[in-house]
Amino acid sequence: MTATAMRPGHRAATSRSLPARVLLGAEEDPRWSRPAMWAVLAVAFVLYAWGLSGNANEYYAAAVLSGTQSWKAFFFGALDAGSFITVDKPPLALWVMGLSARIFGYGTWSMLLPQALAGVAAVGLVHSAVRRACSGRTYAHAAALVAAVVMTLTPITVAINRDNNPDTILVLLLVLAAWFCLESLRTGRLRSLLVCALFVGLAFNAKMLQAYLVVPAFALAYLLCARVPWLRRVGHLLAAGLVMLVSSAWWMVIVDLWPSDSRPYVGGSTDNSVWDLVIGYNGLGRILGQGGGAGGGPGGGPGGGGFGGESGAGRLFNDILAGQISWLLPFCVVALAFAALMRVRRIEGPSGAAWLVWGGWLVVHYVVFSFSSGTFHPYYTTAMAPAVAALCGLGGVSMWREYRRSRTWAWVLPLAVAVTGGWSFVVLRRTPDWAPWLAWVVLGATLAAVVVLVLARVRAQVTVRIAALALAATVVAGLAGPAAYAVTPLGSQVNGTNPTAGPNAGQMGFGRMGGRFRGGEFPGGRAGFMGGGPGGGISDSMVKYLLANQGKATWLVAVNSAMQASPTILSTGRPVLAMGGFTGSDAAMTVDRLKELTSSGQLRYVLSGGDRGGPGRGNTEVTTWVQQNCKAVDGQASLYDCAA
Repeated sequence: MTATAMRPGHRAATSRSLPARVLLGAEEDPRWSRPAMWAVLAVAFVLYAWGLSGNANEYYAAAVLSGTQSWKAFFFGALDAGSFITVDKPPLALWVMGLSARIFGYGTWSMLLPQALAGVAAVGLVHSAVRRACSGRTYAHAAALVAAVVMTLTPITVAINRDNNPDTILVLLLVLAAWFCLESLRTGRLRSLLVCALFVGLAFNAKMLQAYLVVPAFALAYLLCARVPWLRRVGHLLAAGLVMLVSSAWWMVIVDLWPSDSRPYVGGSTDNSVWDLVIGYNGLGRILGQGGGAGGGPGGGPGGGGFGGESGAGRLFNDILAGQISWLLPFCVVALAFAALMRVRRIEGPSGAAWLVWGGWLVVHYVVFSFSSGTFHPYYTTAMAPAVAALCGLGGVSMWREYRRSRTWAWVLPLAVAVTGGWSFVVLRRTPDWAPWLAWVVLGATLAAVVVLVLARVRAQVTVRIAALALAATVVAGLAGPAAYAVTPLGSQVNGTNPTAGPNAGQMGFGRMGGRFRGGEFPGGRAGFMGGGPGGGISDSMVKYLLANQGKATWLVAVNSAMQASPTILSTGRPVLAMGGFTGSDAAMTVDRLKELTSSGQLRYVLSGGDRGGPGRGNTEVTTWVQQNCKAVDGQASLYDCAA
């Protein structure tokens, strides 16, 4: 019999059963590592799923409900089951929620639970990616745990994971892409890089060009760190680009090649094509404040940035966004500077690739989000959370290593703690009437952590007790602020159209939320789009009249915008035709199309006026035709019967 050498740790790694390894980890892992990971995931699930209620963003909720009533509406991402017009995003995120709603029936939990689970999965993937990129089991698990905690407690991530906007699915797919990118760099396998490209393409079908913001970081990391010759690196990237293109474009190509008279109008476009939506409203329109489409709601336009404040280098630190994403950005800046200085000596191999992937991710998003002039919502910044989390994990462990073994670099960790705690103090003091004591707790913890770290290093006595004290103070300094903000969405419904966390959570956007879901009835309310706002909803008396007189018509009524249509779709379960798309600015309805629908009996009632000038901003032809050719309904203001 031939004896074979066993690698150190091999026996320990295989002595546990698979269920035990899943629950407890490998035997050579630190005992605390796997239970701590499960604890963080449990906290994430509670934060993202506890007390979910309402319809969240009624625009997307209406599309989810419509997708349960019509496979055609499901595939195209139509707002209504009659498939007149699509929402202004590709439908992949709607498909996830729609499949759940088809299986379990439409309701709050069937729509929003997949979002919460996607958020938890993203936390787990960030943990895995950071752990696999670090050397040393204890340090790797510590870095991964820090990253998972930061990801879990990012305030805007908590808010968006309790909502039905597509950003949750976008983040999950991009984190999957990052995981496979790092795996390709760790193993040298082309297959992993191609899977990475596949997930980037799928992310494109959640939120279009925003998905591509990670591509420069992935490509740079592969060019510099791949374990293959240079020419093969270029070839591999070209192959990955082809996969990404196919994965991105397949739905767009199908829709644009589909005969336009037998599919919904592409909401947000100027010419009824997905290509125009990609380049215009969801492309240059977001960056430059121009392009086709509705503009995404009030507050857009050049330089305004919509709900995110003025564009510029300090945007992410302004009063609107600081409490959502910026808490640990100072720590990330110090960590990236430290990594750049240490790249030759310490940061190499998989760890170096991870720094490039996550650092590049953060830098590109910071530049684009800071300087884009189009509509900008705070929840867009949730796409930065994985990079912030990973850099906190990688940076925290790397700085701690150097703090313990190098007098030259020992000052970096206290500096990072000081600037992070100081910034948290500033952010908390901006709302002095909300938990006023917390800012001073953070400041005290920051000073304590810095003093302990400096004195221990000066005396060259970094004992376990001192390390534990410094760690506890650092955690309070860095995480108390975001944690306090992160729990606020649990006490009330987030604002569906513009979810945020913190003292002002739920107060931004178009208005209050609609009603809660009760038993077997369709949720929502008739208070207007997302519970109120421009155009309003349809009155209860008018809805009762329409339900009693719809007859065999496909649509209950035609209205100017989704702001009017969405609440009524949700409250009645019937298709409502939004002639002008999201805000009424799309030129989806023409006089000829309206004549066709009314003469064929597919549409009987039209609610004219009352919303930004009618279908297609500035287009009065449809409104004029309705008023001249249809009969005003007695007792129902602005409602016209086109079958009379």
